[in-house]
Amino acid sequence: MKDRLTTAQSHGTMRRWGPPGIVMFAAAVALTALTPGAMAAKQPRQTAEAVAQREAGEPIMAIVSIKSQQVTFYDSEGWILRAPVSTGTTGRETPAGVFAVIEKDKDHHSSMYDDAWMPNMQRITWNGIALHGGPLPGYAASHGCVRMPFPFAEGLFDKTNIGMRVIISPNDAAPVDFSHPSLFVPSKEAIAAAPNRADKLSAEAEEATNAAGEAKKAAAAAAKEAQSLPASLRKLEQQKARADAELAFAEKSLADAKTDQAIAKAGELKQKAATKAADAATQLDAAKAAAQPKRDAVAATKDAAKAATTKKADAVRAATDAKLALEPVSVYISRATQKLYVRRNTHKPAPDGGGEVFDTSIEVPVTIRNPDQPLGTHIFTAMAKNDSGLRWSVVSIDDGDNAKDALDRITFPQEVLDRIGPTALPRSSIIISDEPLSAETNYRTEFVAVLSNHPQGGFITRKPTAPPPMAMASDDSWGNGGNGFGFFFQQRDPAPQPVNPRRQRGGQYQYYQQAPMQRSFW
Repeated sequence: MKDRLTTAQSHGTMRRWGPPGIVMFAAAVALTALTPGAMAAKQPRQTAEAVAQREAGEPIMAIVSIKSQQVTFYDSEGWILRAPVSTGTTGRETPAGVFAVIEKDKDHHSSMYDDAWMPNMQRITWNGIALHGGPLPGYAASHGCVRMPFPFAEGLFDKTNIGMRVIISPNDAAPVDFSHPSLFVPSKEAIAAAPNRADKLSAEAEEATNAAGEAKKAAAAAAKEAQSLPASLRKLEQQKARADAELAFAEKSLADAKTDQAIAKAGELKQKAATKAADAATQLDAAKAAAQPKRDAVAATKDAAKAATTKKADAVRAATDAKLALEPVSVYISRATQKLYVRRNTHKPAPDGGGEVFDTSIEVPVTIRNPDQPLGTHIFTAMAKNDSGLRWSVVSIDDGDNAKDALDRITFPQEVLDRIGPTALPRSSIIISDEPLSAETNYRTEFVAVLSNHPQGGFITRKPTAPPPMAMASDDSWGNGGNGFGFFFQQRDPAPQPVNPRRQRGGQYQYYQQAPMQRSFW
């Protein structure tokens, strides 16, 4: 079978993005001293650190090779940094799969391993897998993290950003230039217009929010004013009922009177009762007449508030989508779930104190031809702009179809393409895989997907992030204390995360309670 880890079919010319790792002579000598069994067990790969001899751009992706115990970072033009690593040992293997940096901590101390120092930590899962500085014995030796040389991790820390792609491959892999008609082709006009469109829609959303707030206040005032109406009308109705009863009693007394004196007295009582009943009826009719406009006002202001809230929701959705169009977009297509997922970073701090919030508003079914046949796992990345729109690369890390044939089998929903394609930017990506998204994927991650046919000891031995319960976001989504994601974000409420746990007796951990949602747009 063709080695798909280093080649991919495409509609254009392909090239490798970097030379193979440099092997130190001293490491080669050390290897000869080991028995074949020890070599297989420890996989010594004393790769030297290397820096590309050119000006480096911002890192777009990192590829960790478990086989070679090496990490390579790439910018838009190719590899820029390379270093040896130490991945997870037997039983605690680093999971192969697709990840992204979701949190950074310059001076991290492990809550899982007795406060162990993990400097320049760049987290890729919330259950504790990360890139960080650490000792490198020359073979896989960690509890699941990817250890890098201390100075290398320190120099790298300020160069990377939240959302940088991290690919952990069981074998050696590298990006290959790739073209295909299904890949996003942005519109220069749409990209040029995006900032002004975002500003315009943001202003409209603010206006709609203010109008909705005023409508809500008017509805509340009308309801308050009408609040006493039922009690007042009930009192007048009771008064009228008593007056009517007194009149009926007087009329009966008059009918039963036998003497002139009794008739006169009963007639006088009837006259007074009739006057009282007439007055009660007049008061009740007047009160009902006066109450009707107030009731109408309640209904009208309630309808107006509802309409304003709907308009606000539409305006917020449009404004937020316009704002997100200024960010790279990531798409994940899973053969396991037959769904397409979209992530875009909002750059809002996560409400429970770790990482940033990713928009999760697009999740739709997708059509995959021959869905019973493996696709493999392929990561397509927009590396830079070019004359046709974007220059793409692909990294393949799992068996299945080759990259082109796998992509050929996907039918993208047109409404999704129309929504995210015209403004796709460099660093955007499309991932297709046989794997479902890991339970570690939530509102404050990009995508986490692990290869199920490779060891995951370091992943599954950790306490997983609790799956958050579904909850509709508040409709108070813009201004008035809203969080900016109401109506469309429908985020899953975050369960308490191990942001800063403290070790307890018996090996248990006490997690801080979730902080309230930060309430401001963007």
